[in-house]
Amino acid sequence: MSDAFTAEERARLARHFTDVDGSVFALTDLPEVVKGALFARYSRSPKSLKRLWLDEFGGNAEPGGEAAVVDTRRAEQLYERVFVEYGDDSVAQLGGVHLAVESASNLLTKVLEWGRLMAYLEQSTRYIPYDDRPDGRWRYHVPAELTGALRDRYVATLDGAFATYAAWLPKLRDFFTAKFPRAASDSETAYRMTIRAKALDTLRGLLPAATISNVGIYGTAQAYEQLLLRMRAHPLAEVRTCADAMLRELRKVIPAFLKRVDAPDRGVVWSAYLAETRSAVTDVARSVLAGARAEARDEVTLTEFDPEGEVKVVAAALYAGATLPDDQLLAIARRMTEAERTAVLEAYVGKRRNRRHRPGRALERTSYRFDVLGDYGAFRDLQRHRLLSLEWQRLTPAHGYVMPEAIDEAGATDDFRRVMDDSAALHDAIAAADLPDVASYAVAMAYRVRFYMAMNAREAMHVIELRSAPQGHPAYRRIAQTMHRLIAEQAGHTALAAAMTFADHSAVELERLEAERAAERRRSRG
Repeated sequence: MSDAFTAEERARLARHFTDVDGSVFALTDLPEVVKGALFARYSRSPKSLKRLWLDEFGGNAEPGGEAAVVDTRRAEQLYERVFVEYGDDSVAQLGGVHLAVESASNLLTKVLEWGRLMAYLEQSTRYIPYDDRPDGRWRYHVPAELTGALRDRYVATLDGAFATYAAWLPKLRDFFTAKFPRAASDSETAYRMTIRAKALDTLRGLLPAATISNVGIYGTAQAYEQLLLRMRAHPLAEVRTCADAMLRELRKVIPAFLKRVDAPDRGVVWSAYLAETRSAVTDVARSVLAGARAEARDEVTLTEFDPEGEVKVVAAALYAGATLPDDQLLAIARRMTEAERTAVLEAYVGKRRNRRHRPGRALERTSYRFDVLGDYGAFRDLQRHRLLSLEWQRLTPAHGYVMPEAIDEAGATDDFRRVMDDSAALHDAIAAADLPDVASYAVAMAYRVRFYMAMNAREAMHVIELRSAPQGHPAYRRIAQTMHRLIAEQAGHTALAAAMTFADHSAVELERLEAERAAERRRSRG
């Protein structure tokens, strides 16, 4: 079924709908508030989207002048009624914005990237050297909370860390060039990019958490609202200031969606609740954990798993092809032999030709919880897997640091340790000034941070295969490889571990080389 449009209506529609006649089409060149309002009305109207737009939002101007009178007022009024008055939050999923946040510290980027239902891209310390000084300053954030002598010490210490990083960058490139000579079959470009990445990977631990980055974000209005509510409750001034700037800019694009954020009886009390609970948990943890000391742990510990996990996955795999209820399938799976269960899983997983070929949701029937004590640089990469459950503790020097072997081989050990010692001393001085959250800015990325990752087997397959890939950073490759071994050996889920076909346990010396070779081949093909 299709609407009949006049020639004048078709001309107006053609400006904003990619196909005037078809039943599948995209919306273009319309304000976000209008696009969202259209879909909000869509669910409660018998009209097609195109007819709805013509009748309620498209105005009555001639085709040539129509764009100036798209009826945003009606859209604003609709949100005022449905979103603000009725509290129908789902309509806030209908408007989205691309937003850039620049010169954000690495502490701020982790806050920005906490939400599950948003998309993020961030500058990488693996590919961008931090040896330049725009406007005469190294690229790091100076927190507003620091003043006087403590601020001066902070600047001097971080200047020293960046200067050490910049001094060693060309030396490390020369070191790796001598250690790994270019093969005749490798192009100069691929080899040079590989050596640079290796040097950046080795030195990034010198950089402090205050190091700034640029973040690109895409999200719905609902996701932005939740992000802003959390940011406005954060203890760091940088985060709260950024929230104010984000709200100001987002209101230029989707003002109707964000009316609740700073409303005294809505967003303000919501943010206050978040701040109060954060403070209360900190206080109660300090009280009940007084005197407790962390036990020695490996880098990765599997703290929770279901011994029956594979059996439950087999039952879930059979579900879609069966007519039996879930509990009966589970009982049958329990009675199967190991060979029978393996056969079911092999059929369900199939012949995977690359890591993007992932089996279905049956693998979500079992899960794993890992406690990780890895360096902050590796944490930054693993934290981006937001669909799983992940939480982290405050970054401090308390858990020690990780020094790459190449640092010692290249003769940089003394300089590396000096930066670590200075970083720890500065952190402790800031924390002693009753600014524990601010103190984390001073901590070098080589220091370990504790965090947990809880994921079902399907997500574990994605994380382990992606992060163990040969081109990955050695720090997170090691974590992913250990997770894979623990699933097979400690949990005993050998069939599920075997299904993770592209988990890579190989030893790699030049992590980026094969990826650069592949890129070179693709460029040559054209």
